[in-house]
Amino acid sequence: MPVTRADAERWLREDLGHDDVTNDLPGESAARLVAKERGAVAGVDAAEVVFDVLGVDVETHVEAGERVDAGAVILAVEGATRDVLRGERVATNLVGHASGIATRTRDAVDAAREAGGDTAIAATRKTTPGLRGVEKRAVRAGGGDTHRLDASHMAMVKDNHVAAFGLEEAVERVRERASFATRIDVEVETVSEAERAADAGADVVLVDNATPETVRATRERLDPAVLVEASGGIGVGDVPAYAAAGADVISMGALTHSAPPLDCSFRLLE
Repeated sequence: MPVTRADAERWLREDLGHDDVTNDLPGESAARLVAKERGAVAGVDAAEVVFDVLGVDVETHVEAGERVDAGAVILAVEGATRDVLRGERVATNLVGHASGIATRTRDAVDAAREAGGDTAIAATRKTTPGLRGVEKRAVRAGGGDTHRLDASHMAMVKDNHVAAFGLEEAVERVRERASFATRIDVEVETVSEAERAADAGADVVLVDNATPETVRATRERLDPAVLVEASGGIGVGDVPAYAAAGADVISMGALTHSAPPLDCSFRLLE
């Protein structure tokens, strides 16, 4: 889901309204977007499209996923002062938001590596409507896995499906409708439910709101070909315990819905 000119135009319309007198200034200017704290950078591609729509020249100084220290220049722009300033807030918001996600993801990935093994850190579909592409790419920039980009990318049997049909029937209904190429991920809460899900044909068993001990027991009881995914209220500080318990995947909604933005500053050069 790459950022398009239509995306940038929509964001600019939202921010500028119909009569932007604030930024209606003459002349030409150059400016820089600078990180004010340490973190992993993302969202630069989106900022580039915003300035491109405005006819402002952009030079990026940082690659997606690159760690920077406070004071690092993320990008530099040059063009009509009016257009440079019109793009300021949208571009800064995008880079700050995406970089916050990339930074939290990188922290979670590093925490998993501390426990050894190769546990994947994944996002969820708990994204901001209209910004999923930006947010999922930020997760990838931070070293994480995007998980499903949309509901069609993997079939999930969740608690509401089980409540409506029962575990086995819910899985069977999905198996009948899904392509042979589509993995089936089944949400469970106990080890016994995990075994039932695997027996019903789950490719991935998502152990929700469970302790690391439950995840460990699940991993020990299931065939290695069935992936064990831990999810539900897991923070960065909890990652090592779940990784050490043998989770193949740790999916974290907090990567996208709760990551604080990276503090960035946009300044015209004198």
